[in-house]
Amino acid sequence: MPKHCFLGLLIMLLTTATETQPAHVSLKPQKVQFQSRNFHNILHWQPGNSLTSNGSVYFVQYKTYGQGQWKDKNDCWGTTALFCDLTKETLDPYEPYYGRVMMAWAGSYSEWTRTPRFTPWWETKLDPPVVTITRVNASLRVRLRPPELPHRNQTGKNTSMENYYNLVYRVSIINNSLEKEQKAYEGTQRAVEIQGLTPHCSYCVVAEMYQPMFDRRSPRSKERCVQIP
Repeated sequence: MPKHCFLGLLIMLLTTATETQPAHVSLKPQKVQFQSRNFHNILHWQPGNSLTSNGSVYFVQYKTYGQGQWKDKNDCWGTTALFCDLTKETLDPYEPYYGRVMMAWAGSYSEWTRTPRFTPWWETKLDPPVVTITRVNASLRVRLRPPELPHRNQTGKNTSMENYYNLVYRVSIINNSLEKEQKAYEGTQRAVEIQGLTPHCSYCVVAEMYQPMFDRRSPRSKERCVQIP
């Protein structure tokens, strides 16, 4: 058989094999994983290999590590979205969980695709602290508040991120006149006073949180600015 004919036959066979791939394989959801921020745990996924995003629906289940039975997530049973909020189902930050997704399209159903083991305490990412500043003469009083969590204590109030991590706050101040930034504070206190500021200058304050155990930091906060009279 001529070489070009053999290559043509090979390509035709490979194309046919792809086109006849079983629906439960070609529809199988891809990149199924948790994305967690401040213990808000959202399951994300992508459609299967087939071009089936239009008219496809998804079914979501979850379970705690060690449990034998999967539980349906009713709000995401037959959803057309590519994400599902499982925060209420994964509230214990120290507990490992799994999620899984199945896809249906044109009367065909995929196999389930399962996430890797997910432990919120290890994997959640932190937003920056909320910064408020108050000018007192030539000084600035800075107050820092960690991001709110979905967890609530017995009185119904949101619990603090500090209940779960040792947090270090890093505060920097920017002299806008000199376009110069310098560190003003690093420590565990959430109330900081910055003194000795130059009159008739504009300053901005920015902060971030650092987790020593993970050597991980949050993004920087929005700048809060004030003019010193």
